[in-house]
Amino acid sequence: MTADGEWLEVESLDLEARGVSHDAEGKVVFIEGSLPGERVQVHIHRRKKNWEQGTVSAFARESSQRVRPACPHFGLHAGACGGCKMQHLHPAAQIAVKQRTLEDDLWHLGKVRPERVLRPIEGTSWGYRDRARLSVRHVAKKGTVLVGFHERASRYIADMQECHVLPPRVSALLLPLRDLVMSLDARETVPQLELAAGDAVLALVLRHLEPLSDRDLSRLRAFGALHRVQWWLQPKGPDTVHRLDAGGARLAYGLPEFGVVMPFEPTDFTQVNSGINAVLVGRAVRLLDPRPDDRVIDWFCGLGNFTLPIATRAREVLGVEGSEALVLRARANAERNGLGARATFAARNLFEVTPDTVVADGSAERWLVDPPREGAFALAKALADLHQAGPRADWAAPLRIVYVSCNPATLARDAGLIVHQAGYRCAAAGVVNMFPHTAHVESMAVFERG
Repeated sequence: MTADGEWLEVESLDLEARGVSHDAEGKVVFIEGSLPGERVQVHIHRRKKNWEQGTVSAFARESSQRVRPACPHFGLHAGACGGCKMQHLHPAAQIAVKQRTLEDDLWHLGKVRPERVLRPIEGTSWGYRDRARLSVRHVAKKGTVLVGFHERASRYIADMQECHVLPPRVSALLLPLRDLVMSLDARETVPQLELAAGDAVLALVLRHLEPLSDRDLSRLRAFGALHRVQWWLQPKGPDTVHRLDAGGARLAYGLPEFGVVMPFEPTDFTQVNSGINAVLVGRAVRLLDPRPDDRVIDWFCGLGNFTLPIATRAREVLGVEGSEALVLRARANAERNGLGARATFAARNLFEVTPDTVVADGSAERWLVDPPREGAFALAKALADLHQAGPRADWAAPLRIVYVSCNPATLARDAGLIVHQAGYRCAAAGVVNMFPHTAHVESMAVFERG
């Protein structure tokens, strides 16, 4: 048990951006607010058999990479916002921590070492978050409405008056949105606001548990006109989201390197950081290196974020996604961009892929794989099984695979299969700083035959 007053050396950061140390007895101690290289005392608030958890109570030595957080709502104090976890660490050091996490996971979980470490993809550290889900609560005792992220490790909503990771225009709307919700008849039954910023449109989705009155609808329209906001309403589940009023510009983001424009709806999955996404897509396509005569398969294609750019370079791209509705949307995006003849789409349950279904989708010289956090285990296992079964006359494995991941642990698990059982080598891997000031690790890896 960690003794009172014991000084601990912080060795690393875990995936929750907590410092990791060991006490005099060798027990692991997770320390909120500490950084590698620091010597600290800890107030322990949770004890388990094999580990303890606490917060910094004193410093004997601070890290040279510790910086002053830009946001007044960040910290370990009561009511601190839980949206960011690493504002006290220099942005360059954040990227180094994420790169180390990726390399450690690849080795410890997959026994894979990349032949080359890619230069991190990074951009601005502030005002980058084009997508966010903000909780809403009317606090009758205080006579106010709160709009923001949850407090750190709490179900309560932080009393946010500004947010430095949201675009400045959105941060400036936090207080007006509080006033707006406070003015609504439905203020007790509005639990959430979701924002989505396109290149030319800012959309807000209002989740409401009861029908809105005509007066409330008028107030939304007046707010939208004043602040140039496009309102969407969500009375029930995600399938019920609809525009308050028709007309006006559509939500869309551009991928100018490829001459592609991607329309989307505010509850669609798109990357939170559109600037980094454009760089990510460009690098992924260059690493994939599709030739004019190549056929490519884009697994977990979504709305076509990678499919359409690849289609500007390759002879044919098949985008595969789990939802028929999403496939229809991706197909429409291809048509809008004049790529309908080169980009085709199919709906498959990608978590139940088998060798037979992979063969049925045909041979392709290159694969792009971009799964959710669960990873692409079934796909990697099918590829491994096909390799173990030996050559086939009706199918050939891809020469190159680019795997884009939002979870380094599942990437490492799948990489182990791809390298050790499917006949590939990991030619390169690197991180993408999609979420500055958070512990989220986005990454990509390149696999080549032989």
